[in-house]
Amino acid sequence: MKKYFVNMFVGLAAVLMVLTLAGEGNAQRRESRNRLMSKAQVKQVVNRVEDRVDNFVRNFDRSLDNSRLNGSNREDWLNNRAKDLERATDELSREFQRRDAWIENKDEVRKCLNIASDIDRNIRNRRYGSRTESNWSRVRYELNTLADIYNLPKVGSNSYR
Repeated sequence: MKKYFVNMFVGLAAVLMVLTLAGEGNAQRRESRNRLMSKAQVKQVVNRVEDRVDNFVRNFDRSLDNSRLNGSNREDWLNNRAKDLERATDELSREFQRRDAWIENKDEVRKCLNIASDIDRNIRNRRYGSRTESNWSRVRYELNTLADIYNLPKVGSNSYR
């Protein structure tokens, strides 16, 4: 019986070690993949984010005007958060141009993801129409691409609460 428990313990330890090493391998691959990205490649993603956010803000405002939230404090707050996201992506784009290495913009990307997470929680909890939800889906996708590039949590992660 004692030998059975020893064998089971050794087997469990081996499985845990394999799982731990597999997780570290994925993290290293992700880091090495990101280091291979050029500034021009990351700039393309930043430009897409900026364009998608601009489009989203215009449509979101119209969508809020046609919702039950029209004229409420919640509508004002949501419009302000959308405009905050637009300003944050504009700042990211400016700072991206100014700096030599793309990795230096991690704080600006984190700020965008944080604001986007506020908007994402609200989009998920209410219906704003297919056009707005589709636009937001594209914005979220591009922001999550940036999150992957900068090794940050994705939009909606508990890290941004």
